[in-house]
Amino acid sequence: MVQEKIRVDNADSITYNTNVPLQIVIDTNVLISALRSRRGASFRILSRLGGQDFEINVSVPLVLEYEDAAKRVAPEFGLTHDEIDDILDYVCRVAHHHKIHFLWRPYLKDPGDDHLLEVAVEARCDFIVTHNTRHFAGAERFGVRVVSPQEFLRLVGALP
Repeated sequence: MVQEKIRVDNADSITYNTNVPLQIVIDTNVLISALRSRRGASFRILSRLGGQDFEINVSVPLVLEYEDAAKRVAPEFGLTHDEIDDILDYVCRVAHHHKIHFLWRPYLKDPGDDHLLEVAVEARCDFIVTHNTRHFAGAERFGVRVVSPQEFLRLVGALP
């Protein structure tokens, strides 16, 4: 789903119609779920990275968290650390990278999730995609919607 935004330039009275892909941040639990099973919504989101429906946004702390969590569980899923590195290299290649210049910690119920909200705000994301939606109560104050992977896929038209 490409979001259509209308911008009016008042000086010239010209209307621009631009198509902007949805901007998202993916929680670590979605990445781990995608590694665990190829049948779920999380895997479908991960496999759509680099497409036209949405763009992923990351920060250094978020990528380091992805790496730490994925490498801890890699043996359970039959993956090597090199394979995890390859997956994360791809994520980093297609992602928008952001430096966080402000901190609101603690803001969320789980302070370990604050860095996700910070990336979402810095990147002006439309969504945080997570299995723990209740942990992000208050994110809507920043214009960020929090959705499950399945709900996000419905929004982009990838599920009925």
